[in-house]
Amino acid sequence: MKNFSTVGVRLLAAALISAAAVAPAQAQALRCAFKPNAPDQHTVVKGDTLWDISGAFLEKPWCWPQVWDLNREEIANPHWIYPGQVILFDRAAGRLRLAKRLGVTDDGGAGTVRLSPQTRTEGLGRDAIPSIPAGVIEPFLSQPLIIEGDELKDAPRIVATAENRVIIGKGDKAYVRGNLKGGTSFQAFRPGKPLVDPVTKKTVGIEAFYLGTLKLQKEAAGGSDVHTFIVASAKEEMGAGDQLMLMPPMPMQNYVPHPPATQVDARVLAIYNGVTHAGQNQVVSVNRGKLDGLDVGTVLQLYHVGQTVTDQGASKGWHNLGNPQVKLPDEEVGSLFIFRVFNHIAYGLIMQVTEPVVVGDVARTPE
Repeated sequence: MKNFSTVGVRLLAAALISAAAVAPAQAQALRCAFKPNAPDQHTVVKGDTLWDISGAFLEKPWCWPQVWDLNREEIANPHWIYPGQVILFDRAAGRLRLAKRLGVTDDGGAGTVRLSPQTRTEGLGRDAIPSIPAGVIEPFLSQPLIIEGDELKDAPRIVATAENRVIIGKGDKAYVRGNLKGGTSFQAFRPGKPLVDPVTKKTVGIEAFYLGTLKLQKEAAGGSDVHTFIVASAKEEMGAGDQLMLMPPMPMQNYVPHPPATQVDARVLAIYNGVTHAGQNQVVSVNRGKLDGLDVGTVLQLYHVGQTVTDQGASKGWHNLGNPQVKLPDEEVGSLFIFRVFNHIAYGLIMQVTEPVVVGDVARTPE
């Protein structure tokens, strides 16, 4: 973070979360508090994100949509803040506002005029700062695939390759069998490791390996039921037996953080790439999805599960044979931004973290 200036007495300000942005119950329960040492202003620089900037002002950065002097439609617009603009903290109103430095004052000094947010037409979107570090999650918006149930059961599959090659890469031919459902662009996947729920110990899905993309060259014809494809891109080696899925639609490019509309109590299923610990800007999956109240932009708080320990000072009961135990409270370690949602599983980006996140950690509705 750069170009912060702080003047005057620090006040603790708070703004109630707008009922239009979250469910009424959530709106009453949650408050967006400003930091006691929040700066008076910030000049936006290239590389900033709305999350980073808001983190300098707010105790919970994901609250930023609630404290900007904008309506929901303006907040959802990805083209409303640019490098060079000045963000002012209106302490009396408990709001963040945009200002623009203009001209010179009568006494020759630089003047600052507060303006309402304006539509910017030149270079629209090209230089606008993102809500979150989108570059980190872009590969996850369309590539990894969570398989729930038998979703790939009837998916088209590669049955043979040109010249009987064991593996194929970019520019090679692949012969595919199955119903294309009118599609011409596909992604290739290979079923990978099972995702096991840390609580129930049941397999809730499979994380498939993304292999690359294929383009239809010629549909099956003349009595054949095999389609001819060309490999358009190859991230990994692919071959006979790998399955195809239609290319997903272009993902949304802007994200408005918000708490879930219902109470969510999830667990971290896995850390992408199979590592044991995750830090900031790493991706994890959780055992809740759209059918459990999650959608794109949902923010959850992350906690280490409190350990159960023996209370050495408690009564051990009859003949002193008991083993009295007590559960320690869950410890908050960070926040998780949900950016891709399946039925009962979702991908989230770790936005802040004070300790490494591990499989089994809790992800729940912010308090």
